[in-house]
Amino acid sequence: MIPIYLCDDDPNVRRAMRDELEKEILISGYDMKVVCDAGTPDELLSAVRENGKRGICFLDVDLKDAKYTGFTLGQEVRKEDPRGFLIYVTAYGELAFETFRYKLEAMDYIVKDDPAEMFRGIRRCLKVAAERMADEREENREYFTVKFMDTVRHIPIDEILYFETGAKSHRIILHGTKGTMDFTGSIRELQKSLGGQFLRVHRAYLANVRQIREIDMREKKVVFANGDACLFSRQIKNRLLSLQGNVRA
Repeated sequence: MIPIYLCDDDPNVRRAMRDELEKEILISGYDMKVVCDAGTPDELLSAVRENGKRGICFLDVDLKDAKYTGFTLGQEVRKEDPRGFLIYVTAYGELAFETFRYKLEAMDYIVKDDPAEMFRGIRRCLKVAAERMADEREENREYFTVKFMDTVRHIPIDEILYFETGAKSHRIILHGTKGTMDFTGSIRELQKSLGGQFLRVHRAYLANVRQIREIDMREKKVVFANGDACLFSRQIKNRLLSLQGNVRA
């Protein structure tokens, strides 16, 4: 969940912005939440420090604060959240160039004289932030690479449920969230290469522990997020339970 912070000394502006943000989050299904709408810089900084996550900050420029302007507040936010998104919302459009002087790398500068235009700017910023975060998650994804017939396939690790030994010698069946495929290999070698996220639950199965939804002790089966299941051996029961302490047994 991406936290969103507001700082404006006008309570009416804060209320209008929060209402628009929460409406857009609901309509677009963003994994975001307004966690703070602050009237003072100190209140906002306290929330940013307490949350500790990469977030989105909407800051007024003219805060009428003895210690901070919107720009110096942005500098303090950058110390706590170097990769967060800074957006300035102000009545003074001519001050936009100041964000460059303060080296703030602001995402946008929204003029609030026209509420309709301000709301459009807010929606635009949420969309851009969501897209950038999604792109970064995709770039950081781990992949399992395998030759399938005459092509090389790259399958996200988080889409693999389990591997199964095939009926033919040295054949492996990959069971994933988007289907199955078989290839040449061995369970033992896969276990070595894939590491601790995959557990040899049975001589014939190598399971992605992060995809296990339930452990059926009566049937000695692990059930995956999509409803598929595979057997587990008695010897692995305690280790399986310790790794999946939060799943239903």
